[in-house]
Amino acid sequence: MLFAVRMQVDLPDMDPNARRDLLREEREYSQELQRGGEWVHIWRVAGSYANISVFDVTDGDRLHEILWNLPLFPYMSIEVTPLATHPSDIRAG
Repeated sequence: MLFAVRMQVDLPDMDPNARRDLLREEREYSQELQRGGEWVHIWRVAGSYANISVFDVTDGDRLHEILWNLPLFPYMSIEVTPLATHPSDIRAG
């Protein structure tokens, strides 16, 4: 199943070392999921500390598990949109 996910990050003031470590953990986790094929695309939202990503996962439960385990999850507002094939997509066959 494909899902489009918008993630808006709102980090509080924190120790610079803790922030650096948190961002490193987030990057490592997201890149692991990208290499594994579940995190298909990620785009920065221009002018905002946000991204729009596409996930290809077995179901909503798996997506929930992935999002819940993001190191930045406690500091995010997340919007999930399930996706379906569009009949006019020439690549859909």
